[in-house]
Amino acid sequence: MSDDQSRDRKRRARSPFLKTGDAAEFLQLKKRTLDNMRWRGEGPKYRKHGGRICYHIDDLQDWSLASNSS
Repeated sequence: MSDDQSRDRKRRARSPFLKTGDAAEFLQLKKRTLDNMRWRGEGPKYRKHGGRICYHIDDLQDWSLASNSS
């Protein structure tokens, strides 16, 4: 198992939801880039939990795979 896969499993064990900064790190983007994408209606699907932006790790992976296959 690679280090990335090991980290993904540990994240899922805690929670499958990531805050914007963690989601950006997961995608190897800057937080600001992810904020701008969300503002423009682009980027991965997100949710609001108690008014806070959260990204489900499966949505991040799906978006990454879809954007790389284009």
